[in-house]
Amino acid sequence: MHTMKRLKWAVSLLLLAALVLSGCASHGSKQKTKNLVIAEPVHLIAYLPLYVAIDKGYFKEEGLNVKAVTATGGAHVTSVVSGDAWGVIGGPESNQIANYKSKDQITSVVNVVNRANVYLMANKKLKLSGSSDEALAKFLKGKTIAAGRYGGSPNLLTRYLLMNVGLNPNKDVKLDEPADAAAVVSLVSQGKADIANGGEPQINEGIKKGAWNEPFYGFPSLGDYAYSVVSVKASTIKKDPETVQKFVNAMLKGLKVVNEDKEEAYKVLKKEFPTTPDASLKAAMDRAYKDNLWSKDGYITKASVAKPMDVVKKTGIYTHGYQYSKLVDMQFVEKAQDK
Repeated sequence: MHTMKRLKWAVSLLLLAALVLSGCASHGSKQKTKNLVIAEPVHLIAYLPLYVAIDKGYFKEEGLNVKAVTATGGAHVTSVVSGDAWGVIGGPESNQIANYKSKDQITSVVNVVNRANVYLMANKKLKLSGSSDEALAKFLKGKTIAAGRYGGSPNLLTRYLLMNVGLNPNKDVKLDEPADAAAVVSLVSQGKADIANGGEPQINEGIKKGAWNEPFYGFPSLGDYAYSVVSVKASTIKKDPETVQKFVNAMLKGLKVVNEDKEEAYKVLKKEFPTTPDASLKAAMDRAYKDNLWSKDGYITKASVAKPMDVVKKTGIYTHGYQYSKLVDMQFVEKAQDK
């Protein structure tokens, strides 16, 4: 509840500022800038293509003023449902859960993170012997795992892995489920958890603090996986497809820079995370490129959606099925690529 109130306040301030700016610009130009808010569940290095598109002015070239607002605790999806945000960056499975029995479906229009950007790290005193399911099950059993918010992708992927190696997430391990993703570092460093999940910058923060070494397991091994896509309501696509097309055009430019111009991408990364040490940022970028984190073309395949949907089904979070054609709309990516 408090998260939604903070989000409404933040969005109101952003829109007010944007209106003032666009009002000033209208005196010298006939083109009116459209203001859009994208809700993100956490400010994450993986969302770099979005930050690049904002920083490099790709949205402004399309007549859009785009702002990213962090909405934790699952509020990134509900903010789109309520109309507080124009779009959301996150998993398609979260959209589908919100879509169940909804008449205005949240629909994914462009891919951003095409790998499951979650890793498992263990207290430095713990050592995994072997890579088989049996070895992994033995290593994980009885441990306290800082798994993140229940219902969030890192949490669900952890539960999914536990089930795949034959463990019961509710009986064979103890899951600590903090809402703040950054809390997992302190939980392990303070000895309150044996294992944690997370992505960057948490991985290198934990390494720097001596909480853990390199991850012992990485979910990018699952291959193509629609982990973070940008989505809008079906009514937005129907009423204003032109704006959706402009947004996708700019996002594809952001993806291109991140995939092809590492130096320029890093400059934007530094601006977005000014207090994070250079060594941590560079290590995060190296990991992202090594694991093919970002989508190359913005396309969301049926197979990449099937994987997160299988995760929510197996973990029992959502079992009502889905239709790819309603959950994903690739017409805007296809039109942009035809240019």
